[in-house]
Amino acid sequence: MLMRNPDRDEAEVDEAKALSAKAADEAAASEEKLSQLEEQVKDLLAGIPNLLDDNVPDGEDDTDNEEVEKWGDVEALPTKLGWPVDGSFEPKWHDDVATALNGWQAEKAVAISGSRFVALSGHVARLERAISSFFLDMHVNDHGYTEVAVPYVVGRSALEGTSQLPKFEEDLFKITPESHQCNGEDAFLIPTAEVPLTNMHRESILDEADLPISYVALTPCFRAEAGSYGRDTRGLIRTHQFSKVEMVKITTSETSKDQHEELTRHAQACLEALELPYRKVRLCSGDIGFSARHCYDLEVWLPGSGEFREISSCSNTGDFQAKRMGLRYRPAPKAEDPAKSDGGGKKKKKAKKPKPVFCHTINGSGLAVGRTLLAVLENYQMPDGSVVVPEVLRPYFGGMEVLKVD
Repeated sequence: MLMRNPDRDEAEVDEAKALSAKAADEAAASEEKLSQLEEQVKDLLAGIPNLLDDNVPDGEDDTDNEEVEKWGDVEALPTKLGWPVDGSFEPKWHDDVATALNGWQAEKAVAISGSRFVALSGHVARLERAISSFFLDMHVNDHGYTEVAVPYVVGRSALEGTSQLPKFEEDLFKITPESHQCNGEDAFLIPTAEVPLTNMHRESILDEADLPISYVALTPCFRAEAGSYGRDTRGLIRTHQFSKVEMVKITTSETSKDQHEELTRHAQACLEALELPYRKVRLCSGDIGFSARHCYDLEVWLPGSGEFREISSCSNTGDFQAKRMGLRYRPAPKAEDPAKSDGGGKKKKKAKKPKPVFCHTINGSGLAVGRTLLAVLENYQMPDGSVVVPEVLRPYFGGMEVLKVD
């Protein structure tokens, strides 16, 4: 009979335990490395922009954008308003026009909040409110949008859904975790109402019969403008906080292009109602936004600087955002072909529900309120320092036709 060696048995057990512990440590290290690699892959994939539509022209920057159409004559309003034809009147910049109305309080805003913040008062503040109300009423009453009041603070996953994150985090205003979190996530001030509006249906399966969904919202927008140091430092062109009326459509792939054209047309209608000359351009491959597959910019005429400047950007993102936020719809069942029906009286098989597919999302400014305000101030100014109220805005002023110094 063989005798067991207790010391040897104990040594084997200790060796087995050591091997087991080593394997556990190696497995944990592998899991950690795998997790890191998966996170890196996720970040790399999140940094890949949308595929471009065939209509997008090749180009490097905004100088290669394609002009699609032009509306209005830059001399029409000056003629209508009776500006001197001898060239003796030089149109002022909007901040000078607002200052003449005692409505420009930029220095006070800077003292409160720092650079790139502006405060308005009196007639100028009321004009901004009138513009906002007019746009909302137009989109709801004439264009069939549903008005939505949305949160101004959103979580990281919402911004990932609309693709502002992770690529553009430096352009966002982040709230400290100690102050507030959104469902355990980092919290940010919204850069545009596009984020909460589109995310209202994240992780949802909609019915095709309910599409398209058309939303509109007026919100303040907050942008750090990290990459714009030294550019457009004067006036309302580029500020950290500004108001914007945003339109969002959620639709199907089949109606996506038509809905994009329609949304853009709704933004154009705002400019035409105000009689502001503008041009519509199709952005080239080097100027188009990260999430857009096809984008139109509307550029309004500013006589103060003698140039066209962007006032709206209308983008079709296809299913790019929907894939990120899990936004799908279930296509309507196809009608049964009578030729294929069973005429023998046998019980028909129940038709299978079509599988859900990703929605297409479209967004656009309708319009940027601050830039519309500056366009109205510059295009409707008079040599005596007053500003004529555009006809469509007069109901919001109680019928007042001219803004003068209080």
